[in-house]
Amino acid sequence: IIGWGRRPPWGGGLLRRAVSFTSSRCHGVGSGEGGARHADSGSAQGGYRDTVLLPHTEFPMKLSGQKLLDREVEIQQKCGFAELYSWQRERKSKKEFCLHDGPPYANGDPHVGHALNKILKDIRNRFEMLRGRQVHYIPGWDCHGLPIELKALGEVGTSGLSPLQIRQKAREFAEGAIARQKAAFQRWGVMADWDQCYYTYDGAYEAAQLKVFQEMFSKGIIYQDYKPVFWSPSSRTALAEAELEYNTEHVSRAIYATFPLVKPPPKIAAEKAGLEGVSVLVWTTQPWTIPANQAVCYMPNAQYSVVKRADNTQLLLVATERTASMAALLGTQLESVGTFTGSQLEGGICKHPTLPDKDVPLLPANHVTMDKGTGLVHTAPAHGMEDYSVASHFKLSVECMVDEDGKFTELAGPELQSLSVMAEGTDKVISMLKECGALVKEEQCVHSYPYDWRTKQPVVIRPSKQWFINTASLKDKAKEALQKVRVLPESARGSLLAMLDRRTYWCISRQRSWGVPIPVFYHRETGEPLINKHTVSHIANLFKEKGSDCWWELPIETLLKAGPVADYVRGEDVLDIWFDSGASWAAVLQGTSDPRADAYVEGKDQIGGWFQSSLFTSVAVRNKAPYKSLVVHGFAVSENGDKMSKSLGNVVDPDVVINGGQDPIMPAYGADVLRWWVAESNIFSEVQIGPTVLNLARDNIGKLRSILKFLLGNLQGFDPRVQAVDPKQMHYIDQYMLHLLREFSIKVTDAYSEFDAGRVIRTLQAFLTRDLSSFYFSIIKDRLYCEPEDSLGRRSCQTALEEILDGVTRAIAPILPHLAEEVYLHAPGHDRETLFKSGWIKSSSVWRRPGLEEAVEGACAIRDLFLSSIPGKHAAQYDLTIAIEPGLLFELMESLQEEPTSTSSQLAELMMAARVSLVSELPCDLPPDTLLNHGTFLINLEGGVIREDSAYSIAVVPTSAARCPRCRRYTVQSADCLCPRCKTVVSQAH
Repeated sequence: IIGWGRRPPWGGGLLRRAVSFTSSRCHGVGSGEGGARHADSGSAQGGYRDTVLLPHTEFPMKLSGQKLLDREVEIQQKCGFAELYSWQRERKSKKEFCLHDGPPYANGDPHVGHALNKILKDIRNRFEMLRGRQVHYIPGWDCHGLPIELKALGEVGTSGLSPLQIRQKAREFAEGAIARQKAAFQRWGVMADWDQCYYTYDGAYEAAQLKVFQEMFSKGIIYQDYKPVFWSPSSRTALAEAELEYNTEHVSRAIYATFPLVKPPPKIAAEKAGLEGVSVLVWTTQPWTIPANQAVCYMPNAQYSVVKRADNTQLLLVATERTASMAALLGTQLESVGTFTGSQLEGGICKHPTLPDKDVPLLPANHVTMDKGTGLVHTAPAHGMEDYSVASHFKLSVECMVDEDGKFTELAGPELQSLSVMAEGTDKVISMLKECGALVKEEQCVHSYPYDWRTKQPVVIRPSKQWFINTASLKDKAKEALQKVRVLPESARGSLLAMLDRRTYWCISRQRSWGVPIPVFYHRETGEPLINKHTVSHIANLFKEKGSDCWWELPIETLLKAGPVADYVRGEDVLDIWFDSGASWAAVLQGTSDPRADAYVEGKDQIGGWFQSSLFTSVAVRNKAPYKSLVVHGFAVSENGDKMSKSLGNVVDPDVVINGGQDPIMPAYGADVLRWWVAESNIFSEVQIGPTVLNLARDNIGKLRSILKFLLGNLQGFDPRVQAVDPKQMHYIDQYMLHLLREFSIKVTDAYSEFDAGRVIRTLQAFLTRDLSSFYFSIIKDRLYCEPEDSLGRRSCQTALEEILDGVTRAIAPILPHLAEEVYLHAPGHDRETLFKSGWIKSSSVWRRPGLEEAVEGACAIRDLFLSSIPGKHAAQYDLTIAIEPGLLFELMESLQEEPTSTSSQLAELMMAARVSLVSELPCDLPPDTLLNHGTFLINLEGGVIREDSAYSIAVVPTSAARCPRCRRYTVQSADCLCPRCKTVVSQAH
């Protein structure tokens, strides 16, 4: 083999294992049997105990309780967690990795959703920093909005408070929430410069936001209009779609009401004279909107029928396909009198049921469906988005009869004025319909209905003069930009596109005090807005210098420097907080090498929130997405998969996870357990958390600590800088482990690059369990404990162990930074004071040597057969004869054992047998108790150019040798004698 003292006739290459071969690394048979195992247990006899090199390290096997917590905090301080981000920003680096932090809301304490999100980001950031990239990560907070305002004011409310007083209280509340959240993020080990965060209430941030507003306004994308919006009477403000949550249990009083047909459609009147007395039947779940009705809509290509009720003489116009359902609902037969197409209804006029002087036209509309109701839709343009579209097309009135408190105005008439539309107003409208004979049926309807996500109260749709973003003009550009964005998981792309399609327009004005003022002035007399690039730019500069409080503090002469100032007043609306956070790319990313972030990483609720608002604003201003990739993760839920809520008592507090709680089932786990939970979870689904998964995480970290302690213990006194063995001189099994370590590092690097920390953990556990614990550690203990301290074999092994320790420690570092730094403090041969300043896993292509894999894995195939021949018995008690016909496999085995028979060759070590003999054919005079077995091993070299299916046989017999009293291997003639190796070691010790 190249560099091994003999050169094979082939060049070397990759081995492809035969199907019949299963490496012993997979099942760990014989792990630790023989002398090494007994030496490890401290059973080396009396006088020889001190000559055995057992592992020793100060690294503790277990940390728990307060000791664990103190150690983590100590590690953070000692290893400079607080300075790490600034350090890596100052070093030279060819590449930058920018993860833009979606701002958590500053309205409460940190929760496990925060932990899932922040730790997930930190794992990727630490990985990128370790592999040499300059990480750009500036944590931020979303600081404005109604929930903060409501919580800050508490029971006091806004009564008697000026906008500046409200803003001061809201700011103080937000600052307190930020301080608590920031302290938690730091305790979790999140790497950032915590003195350089972004806050949406900072003047510089607000100024950048206004520049985005100005750009969009100048392009005509932002405009003012009077149209229906989602209005929250409980908050007294307009809401955007992203601020709604839909209550699927909402109960409405649905009604069927009649609109008498006073002017038949011309196309029908000519054909069907004498159909006087027909009424159009409509259905609505919002009876309070009937007084605002302006039309009844039909589907042009549908069929409609005039039907006669069997229980009275009433004639009703309904969609033909809804007739059977209506008959069942009314409990009577409906006889068809005539059938028409929807287009024939054109020109028909109805009479409004509660407003006798009002005519209601029949109009075509494509939004009419046949799923429910009558196939004829009551249309109130002031209170429906689709209704408004009809009104725009046919120039109908969009008069509003509902005020900001959700009550009827005087326009609705004296009977309805001041009644709440969702309560007594609905009662009164239904009563009025009864009185005039227009009510056909009332029923309870349970359906999905929009609620204000802050107050948890139902909203109404009502028209108002607001500022809007024309999302229709941006949708195609946004979709095109998304095509260039990588989405993880890819399945989330469909949801992103669907949310874009559903966004008809975006109302960005809010009637509150705590927010960024919309920089508009209004004429005192006409109400016409005054806004242009000069006025907005001036206001932006003032905000940057003084903060947005100056909108209320400064006289209008200072705010509006030009023109007839006395004729104008400042606007009172503020911007939607989704516009606040959606402009974060402009405030935070503009100073980066690429103004697009490498990644945005948030929960799936941001598909219609921050992901979308950021996309719209960036596409509007720059014609590109603000991100190169999107990572969409699930929510944290209870162990039963339920949404966490205080009422259910299933909330898991991350502070309790770390520091422990009063309940004994929640001990102090520390930050690394919380981080392991995040890493191990399938983040693309709902992520469960509770005692079971946390205990499992703690146990897994405990197993990892045990392996790390073994590695550290056996590296005691080893300095890799001067004592490491050149790879070409190392034992082949040690070289092979470096080869496996290289494969491991490649897999781990790929997994981290894919935001797949779960795959990192699975790869790690497979490597630790299969390759190390069950395979390598069981083989090398004799060499580690019983060889001379400075022997080539022992130093070779320590060289491999040091590389493995270093690789494993770096592999876990992004996930478990506290444990990684703790190991690094105990590990030998480091120049740098912290692991995170010393780079990523170091692996060398030298570790992948021609023939190495084939030689060791060929031996592993034979080892498998040998160990399976002696189930339940100690391999060290047997002599093994391996018979292979001359060829590639024989030459490979010869590279591990050049002499015909040996008790100390590398092949004997791999087999863990007392003695191994390598022959070309089995002898004829085998003892009667010999165990015989046969196998094959496929050698595949040079990508399949050289293939050889090699047969081999093994003969296993109990050894006749006695056990050495020091190393406990069966290698001596008499039990009182030391084996030659041990005799040499002991004599040198004395």
